[in-house]
Amino acid sequence: MQKPDLSFAFNLKPEKAIEYFKSKGYTFSWDWHDTWQEAHAKAFTVAKAMRMDILQDIRDALQMSLDEGQNFRAFKKELEPRLKAKGWWGKKMVGDAEGAARVQLGSPRRLRTIYRNNMQTAFMAGRYKGMMASAARRPFWQYIAVLDQRTRLGHRALHGKIFRNDDPFWNTHYPPNDWGCRCRVRSLSARELKRDKLTAESSRGKLSKEEVLVSKKTGELTNVTAYTDPLTGMKISPGAGWNYNPGKAAWQPNLKKYDPDIRKLWNR
Repeated sequence: MQKPDLSFAFNLKPEKAIEYFKSKGYTFSWDWHDTWQEAHAKAFTVAKAMRMDILQDIRDALQMSLDEGQNFRAFKKELEPRLKAKGWWGKKMVGDAEGAARVQLGSPRRLRTIYRNNMQTAFMAGRYKGMMASAARRPFWQYIAVLDQRTRLGHRALHGKIFRNDDPFWNTHYPPNDWGCRCRVRSLSARELKRDKLTAESSRGKLSKEEVLVSKKTGELTNVTAYTDPLTGMKISPGAGWNYNPGKAAWQPNLKKYDPDIRKLWNR
């Protein structure tokens, strides 16, 4: 088995990630924002992959990457010939009787985006489930960013911040919270906080709604939740389409089975 080239997953055991990815259904979408936010946690889709066999090929290759720990190079080597053989590659004229447009289908860059975002989301959803299972013993969660030249300023500003697992901050800022996000979360016990002289904060009064651009082509805007850093005043928000917690959405229970008090706790 190849050693996983998933540095952004921080060596998380893949069992829960595999379980998450296998649980997803399918849907078709023309633009990335056609299948919005929480819907991505329930259904697998790739923009402009409008044939079931193409969608299945991409999903199968991603599933193999999870199951066997394949890096991007192996993923691309497996998938690219299949997509080229079926014509889902390069720029093509696509349309119907009402008009056609030249669009980008498969490409090395698109495969890298598909690979990284699906792998990161699957691993973080699996990580979320594991962290929730141990939340009674380790109730404090710390945001961890990769601190290099590619790190977004907002993600860098969140690095090291600690909130309780039930703080509303995690409903929208649990990673990944933008395209290519490599951040993660680690859990801490009360003893570890005291030992390392760390302090947990609350997002109460620090969350607000901000508008961000969805599409340059249409000018469409959407609301996202911004966290205001009390130290700098910086407003930090997820990217368009990432204003949700992938793990929480994936493992959302059937709340109708529970009494109203438990529903309120889950939806906080």
